Amino acid sequence: MTIILIILAFVLDLLIGDPYHWPHPVKVIGNYINLFQKDFVKPTDSSKKKYVLGGFLWLSTVIFAYLATWILIVVAFNINAYLGMAVFVYLAYTTLATKSLAKEGKKIIKTLENGTIEEARYQVSMIVGRDTSELTREEIAKATVETIAENTSDGVIAPMIFLFIGGPPLAMAYKAVNTLDSMVGYLTPKYKEIGYVSAKMDDLWNLIPARISFLLIALSSVLLNMNPKNTFMIGFRDRKNHKSPNGGYLEAPAAGALGIQLGGSHVYHGVEIYKPTIGEALKEVDSGDILKMNQLLYCSAILGLVLFSMILFLIQR
Repeated sequence: MTIILIILAFVLDLLIGDPYHWPHPVKVIGNYINLFQKDFVKPTDSSKKKYVLGGFLWLSTVIFAYLATWILIVVAFNINAYLGMAVFVYLAYTTLATKSLAKEGKKIIKTLENGTIEEARYQVSMIVGRDTSELTREEIAKATVETIAENTSDGVIAPMIFLFIGGPPLAMAYKAVNTLDSMVGYLTPKYKEIGYVSAKMDDLWNLIPARISFLLIALSSVLLNMNPKNTFMIGFRDRKNHKSPNGGYLEAPAAGALGIQLGGSHVYHGVEIYKPTIGEALKEVDSGDILKMNQLLYCSAILGLVLFSMILFLIQR
């Protein structure tokens, strides 16, 4: 039954994505993180206190996400089995982001091909943390490919893995970990202390999912006939060419499959962060590469669903 419910959640994500006006648990998590920073963290706090507060912020957010999800499911099942399954599917669906991620990529493709450079810069600023005010069209395409590649794990494969291990409560706890990192996990003066624990824990929670995603992207390049030899070669060669211990495991096989170069230094919150390059610049990066990255995303997601379903089925037998 768990497998069927997760498959239903995956299909629901593919069909409707994340409508902006719908209630979403990640919005609640984000509101809590903002409220915590506003009420408990002060500029005058000592460095040590900020590290401690950052640890408490991480722990309280993750526990809150897990327990709230677990309670909702238990209450729903106690009322009615069908209501319980419906709540299970809905909460599981909210942890996946396949369609919404691909949709953002399609928006940027459309803007790059038909809009102004200013519109494209604004569009990509919605999905990346770096400064986009001076990006060229190629840099916008690169940033989009990098984001989709990394979120193939963060937004799809990783939450899917946690869904199969511990259902929506564990997957929602993972979304809390990921949201914390995206909001406070920066090496900037404002966040380097309060976000230290969040950044490190995000690296830890994504350690295995990123490497599984590497294999899924590589296998997808075979199925989609996207230069699989180059995918494996660049993937293994450049997988550690990233500031994050996990990011390179997503960007490297993607760069190999597309025959492009990713990475390089970028500005985050006014601070330039050095990043090594990944892949080889066999061609200029353009909107067509975003489309191909979307194809790798969908193929990796489906492969992951099939693989994890088979593993859980065998375990349950």
